[in-house]
Amino acid sequence: GGDCPGLNAVIRGATRAAEVTYDSTVIGFRNAWRGVMDNDYEILDVDRCRGILPLGGTILGTSRDQPFAHEDGLKRVRKAYDRHGLDAIIGIGGEGSMGVVNRLHENGFPVIGVPKTIDNDISLTEMTFGFQTAVQICTDAIDRLHTTAESHHRVLVVEVMGRHVGHIAIWSGLAGGAAITLVPEEPFDIDEVCERIVHRHKKGRFATIVVVAEGALPKEGTIEIPEPEVDKYGHQILGGIGSILAREIQGRTGIESRMTALGHIQRGGSPVAFDRVLGTRFGVAAVEAALDGAWGQMVALQKGRIERVPVAEAIGSLKMVEPDLLRLNSMFQPRIPGDEHPGLPADSP
Repeated sequence: GGDCPGLNAVIRGATRAAEVTYDSTVIGFRNAWRGVMDNDYEILDVDRCRGILPLGGTILGTSRDQPFAHEDGLKRVRKAYDRHGLDAIIGIGGEGSMGVVNRLHENGFPVIGVPKTIDNDISLTEMTFGFQTAVQICTDAIDRLHTTAESHHRVLVVEVMGRHVGHIAIWSGLAGGAAITLVPEEPFDIDEVCERIVHRHKKGRFATIVVVAEGALPKEGTIEIPEPEVDKYGHQILGGIGSILAREIQGRTGIESRMTALGHIQRGGSPVAFDRVLGTRFGVAAVEAALDGAWGQMVALQKGRIERVPVAEAIGSLKMVEPDLLRLNSMFQPRIPGDEHPGLPADSP
């Protein structure tokens, strides 16, 4: 699938564990399953992986192509196993990639999964590598936007990634001190958003940061959002909600509003320490799972430990933002009349 800070840490960890600790050989297929089907590969060893730990992206390249999109896809994958005498393939990716791993497992292929997505939306793992780097990038950007928003007395809307979940938005919004954060888990009321902003500015605040996940949606019957286009892989092409929000806020409140979309900046650059360590742990654990013949399993972070979980269960549903984080987010929104206990249930004391 997409690139992600920490991918090289997984490659390095798996290669070093296989070669040094378990006296095994690793090859890397370029551009994911396309490389498997096209026999595009390179030998991976400790020397090849020197210096890649701090690099963003992946030395092997990425692709959204996959075997089940081709009539002869499974045959070509089987040929790769036979040609190279493979004991297993370690597949690294998000929900879609883990779905391919699961289907290959169902077809009898020895495969192991490693969860990867900056969205942090894969179930059964507390964290995916790349997420913390994306959050740090967004937080740094929000910190910078505070000063320019205050200088111009503006509302600045920051659009971050998050197709179906708001993990990046919630974490960076809280860490960056955003006044309002909007996520896909909770459809927003544009009238309420504007009321909170106006009330905040009436109290003497002269700038407001609004963080919105790209997949956030308004409540039905409020404002119209264009139907997103779909790419050749069937994925919605999101982005643009930030511009709509900025336009609506300025039109309804009269406060000058601007939008910044962080986009692929969130995917790039050097991974933070947490993602380097987690990626390394995942890579080593994936090799050990393969050596144990734990086919159809995905390595996962649970209570600080690396565990194995069935890929089939991990892809059953997306991991949504936890209710306690949604509540915390509500507590830090600008208060308006009637918000005696923001973020708390109506019947709370």
